[in-house]
Amino acid sequence: MTFVVTDNCIKCKYTDCVEVCPVDCFYEGENMLVIHPDECIDCGVCEPECPADAIRPDTAPGLEKWLEVNAKFAPLWPNITMKKDPPADAEEWDGVADKYAGHFSPEPGAGDE
Repeated sequence: MTFVVTDNCIKCKYTDCVEVCPVDCFYEGENMLVIHPDECIDCGVCEPECPADAIRPDTAPGLEKWLEVNAKFAPLWPNITMKKDPPADAEEWDGVADKYAGHFSPEPGAGDE
């Protein structure tokens, strides 16, 4: 089992979760984070840290798509281990439904630069 980042992270991109991860398995895209499923040790400490409630165990129903998204983009995006300020409009995007189709960006973020 692993944890996955879901669509509520898109355009919210809070990074509270990366600070508590003991194995640094978060990777940063332009407008969301993902978890590398082969690096996650299933400790679960990241899940309660996410203000947008965007992290779930991959065993939860209906998360197959998000496991695929996390697995696809984690090797392509830079690692992130330090907390950053969220986007200025993060609160406005928190809870918006179905963000993937219209707002997901496959572009990498900056990582720990």
